[in-house]
Amino acid sequence: MSVPSRRWVTTAEGLRLSLLDWGGAGRVLFCLHGHFGQGAIYHMLAAVLAPAWRVVSLDQRGHGFSDHAVTYRRDDYLRDALAAVVLGSSLGGVNAYQLAARAPGRVAALIVEDIGAVCRDDLSWCLSWPSAFPTLAAMQRQIHSYFCESAVQRDDGWGFRFDRAGIVQSGQNLNGDWWTDWLASTCPALLLRGGRSEILPVELAEQMAKRRPGCRLQVFPEAGHNINEADPVGYTAAVAAFLAQLP
Repeated sequence: MSVPSRRWVTTAEGLRLSLLDWGGAGRVLFCLHGHFGQGAIYHMLAAVLAPAWRVVSLDQRGHGFSDHAVTYRRDDYLRDALAAVVLGSSLGGVNAYQLAARAPGRVAALIVEDIGAVCRDDLSWCLSWPSAFPTLAAMQRQIHSYFCESAVQRDDGWGFRFDRAGIVQSGQNLNGDWWTDWLASTCPALLLRGGRSEILPVELAEQMAKRRPGCRLQVFPEAGHNINEADPVGYTAAVAAFLAQLP
């Protein structure tokens, strides 16, 4: 498996953002993770898609190695990201389809993982975690492994790379009815839903696929919200099959 290179871009507001690039001469697939995540989650996908596709993933503002920000508005995320074929998980999925809506000439296809055209969630529960854990093992005993992937050791113990207060703000700004944006683009789209997801109701997913031309819904019966983690083999196979049929 190739080792990605880390590159940096600076936004107009002076925010330093981290990009992981797995390299190669293939067509670029730009990946956007969800809340609490980071770009490194796409390492298996990058290996499976190479050499036909070159995976580039962004540590979105307030996540991973990117700077924490003052604001986490919808437009902030969209200004941070522009690409041709876009894959987005959860938060990244809304960012992806809103990007396609507002810059349709820049997005050739969409892959959206387990997020709806209507979002209703409260992420303030993450503020109840300790400000620091004495050891990584202590963190892993109390917090789901998904969040521990962003663990970092600091002077006062183990914490997280992501900005918890910023994520709560981001989640509040993500809530809303985004049907207009979901239906605004017509490029090919693959909507992935975890069969056990508590984030994307089955009725909403079916309506999203039905109402948007060129959209196909694929369900992973045994997965929850994080399909990439629950069924990495099935997830990468679905993405690869969709990309293979693009013109």
